[in-house]
Amino acid sequence: MAIYLDAIWLMNFLIDMIILLFVQSLARDDTKKWRIALGAFVASLIVPISLFFPHLWITKVSGKIAYSVIIVLVSFRFYSIRRLLTQLFLFYFATFTIGGGLIAIHFLLHGAVNVTQGGALTFSGHLGTPVNWLFVTIGFPFMWWFTKVRMDRHAADKIHYEQLCPVTVQLKKKARSTTGYIDSGNQLFDPLSKKAVVVCDEPFLQSWFSDSDWAALKASSNSLDVTKIPDGWRDYIHIVPFQGIEGKNRFMLAIRPDHLIVYHDGKKLITHKVLLGIQFASLAKDQSYHCLLHPQIIKMATICSA
Repeated sequence: MAIYLDAIWLMNFLIDMIILLFVQSLARDDTKKWRIALGAFVASLIVPISLFFPHLWITKVSGKIAYSVIIVLVSFRFYSIRRLLTQLFLFYFATFTIGGGLIAIHFLLHGAVNVTQGGALTFSGHLGTPVNWLFVTIGFPFMWWFTKVRMDRHAADKIHYEQLCPVTVQLKKKARSTTGYIDSGNQLFDPLSKKAVVVCDEPFLQSWFSDSDWAALKASSNSLDVTKIPDGWRDYIHIVPFQGIEGKNRFMLAIRPDHLIVYHDGKKLITHKVLLGIQFASLAKDQSYHCLLHPQIIKMATICSA
């Protein structure tokens, strides 16, 4: 039987890449994509190693665990032993969840599945049938998508709402800090960019504007006349449609920031996939907070080192 090492190696590299990207998403790590690709390449080396050196220590259980640690260290930056163990657990979780789901579907549809001594997966019909390769090519990304969707929904359900946390907004290379309120009632998304909308009030946002520019922006909001938007702000302003409490369709001016930083649960969360909805009034009478944070920010933002 002919074994196409290059094809198997390429398939394993792509699968490892998908798994590591999933781990990055679950860990909300800001590691560069080139490092993830390097980790996937190191992980895929198990294919030629298992084929040419089937009795090497790396094919044993202890060797595979040690090799997994090497893969994680190559793929992600080392912060602490605890962080490393978390990433290692997520790596195994992603591998078993996605791979196990793929095996179950294939077994249900086609029959037997075999595992070689080195850990490579083969299906009935050996290595060459187009159906099996097509199944892996389509099925693996599908299982990745399905698992991620379920995990995201579970994470959203577990978010601890109704709390205050520090927030920093960088806009036009100027950073301002304030207090944000995680509001479970804020489910506003921009339908075009699909970005979550964080509502910020006048006392906070006005510090980026001159008095004349802020007055022009308020006039533009009242009349929905985009020509009244100040010249230096037109590239930053979006119009976001939303439905008010009374059920009427309304529009809100929103600003595209450079990025938003939220300090939550001892972590520094950063995202640029957000818009700042403008509230031309104060959000809280006691000025205890100036931003209504979208609850999805907590799970969508990337964890960065403080």
